[in-house]
Amino acid sequence: MEKQKKRRGDRKDGRLLRELDSLHFITGIIYPNRCDNEAYISLRVDLTAMNEYLAKRNETETEFPYTMFHIVVAALLKTITLRPKLNRFIVNSNFYQRNEVSASFVVKKQFSDKGAEALAFLHSREDFCLQDVHQYIRSQVTECRSDKVDSSTESMDILNKLPRWLGKTAVKVLMWLDKHGWVPQDMIATDPYYSSVVLSNLGSIKLKCGYHHLTNWGTCSLFCIIGEKALRPYFDEQGRASMRETLDLGLTIDERLADGYYYSKSVRLLQYLLEHPWELEKPMKEEVQYE
Repeated sequence: MEKQKKRRGDRKDGRLLRELDSLHFITGIIYPNRCDNEAYISLRVDLTAMNEYLAKRNETETEFPYTMFHIVVAALLKTITLRPKLNRFIVNSNFYQRNEVSASFVVKKQFSDKGAEALAFLHSREDFCLQDVHQYIRSQVTECRSDKVDSSTESMDILNKLPRWLGKTAVKVLMWLDKHGWVPQDMIATDPYYSSVVLSNLGSIKLKCGYHHLTNWGTCSLFCIIGEKALRPYFDEQGRASMRETLDLGLTIDERLADGYYYSKSVRLLQYLLEHPWELEKPMKEEVQYE
């Protein structure tokens, strides 16, 4: 992606969109809060091709096998790369185009009630492919589960120890800084709500897919819930039913960023990539014929 010169009004994480049509310009003003403008889209994916692809891929990759999660992350990153309106955000009633494509997710250090959590943050590039995503996630998971990473939220711990009135005042100051894109980078470097998409793999803890809200804090305009795999009836174009392993995804998006047609095409691209995972071996920026 060609780097554009920073202009007045741009943020360190995004470029102010000055060429908006009047409808979108007004939308950001009369509907200022992200949480008030959520749209929820559910998606069911046939895992037949993905399961075959993973089995073949893992014939040689035994130390850190490829999983469904790697493919979902890579497919989302490619979808956002090819459908750039998904990588926009609205803050302080202004539209911005994010400078990079990124994804974040929680890593459970240990599967127990008391198991600590750490945050993984993936910075994508246009030349990335599935293998790069796999290696990136491997390094992130290894680091997050090591003793070197403190899973506690140190900044919030400090605020929590202050007198209540002072802590509330400090949080309000942070929210004002967030509104203008001035929160110190070291405080938000791994904040999931400053990424292009946040993923929550509920299937890994035996939960079904569901809705998750966005937040007014940060800049994230897309949240993806990954549900549990299950055998379900699948109907082909002729209406014939068969039992297939499927996966449910729940996508919560900021409806102010684009119209329904744009989102519809984006979801169809995401589904195509998940059901044709070999397409993810190509660079993120390479176009896909999916219609």
